[in-house]
Amino acid sequence: MSAPTGGTCAVTSEASGTAQRPSLQVEDLRTYFHTRAGIVRAVDGVSFSINKGETLGIVGESGSGKSVACYSLLRLIPQPPGRFESGRAMFSGIDLLHCSEEDLRRIRGNRLSMIFQDPMTSLNPYMQIGDQVIEPLLIHRQISRTEARERGVAALREVGIQDAENRMRSYAHEFSGGMRQRVMIAMALITKPELLIADEPTTALDVTVQAQILELIRQMQHELGSAVIFITHDIGIVSGFCDRALVMYAGRVLESAPTALLFYEPKHPYNQALQRAIPALNEKGRELYTIPGAPPDVSKPIAGCPFAPRCDYALEKCVTSEILLKEVAPDHLSACLRVQLGEIDLTPASEDTISANK
Repeated sequence: MSAPTGGTCAVTSEASGTAQRPSLQVEDLRTYFHTRAGIVRAVDGVSFSINKGETLGIVGESGSGKSVACYSLLRLIPQPPGRFESGRAMFSGIDLLHCSEEDLRRIRGNRLSMIFQDPMTSLNPYMQIGDQVIEPLLIHRQISRTEARERGVAALREVGIQDAENRMRSYAHEFSGGMRQRVMIAMALITKPELLIADEPTTALDVTVQAQILELIRQMQHELGSAVIFITHDIGIVSGFCDRALVMYAGRVLESAPTALLFYEPKHPYNQALQRAIPALNEKGRELYTIPGAPPDVSKPIAGCPFAPRCDYALEKCVTSEILLKEVAPDHLSACLRVQLGEIDLTPASEDTISANK
């Protein structure tokens, strides 16, 4: 079934060819920060859905609103200055944005967990690792401390931490970056959540450890059947890890598609530019491509396409017209006006294509 127009990214079952009931359905999410300098539109009308067992990648430059969108789902945005201006996030019939604090506490850290970006600042330096790992079990499962500790040791072993029983008595500073990230994964998965949000879990890790962390998340997802939202600024990771992907920029979704279509049939100039900037895809000896300019100031209203000032294809109407996320091909949504009108073709993303479409 194709995704409807208007920005919601519906997902289908490849095996059955029929639509599944989404594990999470987000509609028109707007999270603004009201500051003395003005209103910062960090997330501006984001919609998407994700099914059980699926991996959804959210990719974009730093400051594009990826993390704020997911923090909003867990209501971890400080209020004030943050405010949910509109939208809803339906999770098993419960609107995460408007449910009571009591209902949210039953879900957060239990059925819906998150791996935070920086484990060093997310782990409590004054608490032993074991106490932090078993805390979700003590709160949500109400089991004895002895049983919780046994499960905690097993969870650390499952994520590849050696001598787990003794490590339960260690503190965060006694672990390497990769081991701290493994602890965060163990904490997030110990309650066997239905949905896991991974906020750049491989940032600042070397390539070897990065691959181990990705494989660990994939393995745990396969065993538990959980849905995973994977946030990253590395579009290369998305290509090999995610089933679908959203491309975000300036708080908006500019493109949404299955991963293969996103790479081989780009439908937005920003997606095309991100791919051209991947060093491994550049010819040897050729100057590396960089996207000109800088992201817009989201504290000021943006009338048209937010990427227009940096876009190779932009016309005056791209700056003045209202741009909506619409379906431009089966199961492929784009917020590029010229693509929607059939004026440009971005496949393949090459210099010749760019010159021909200008």
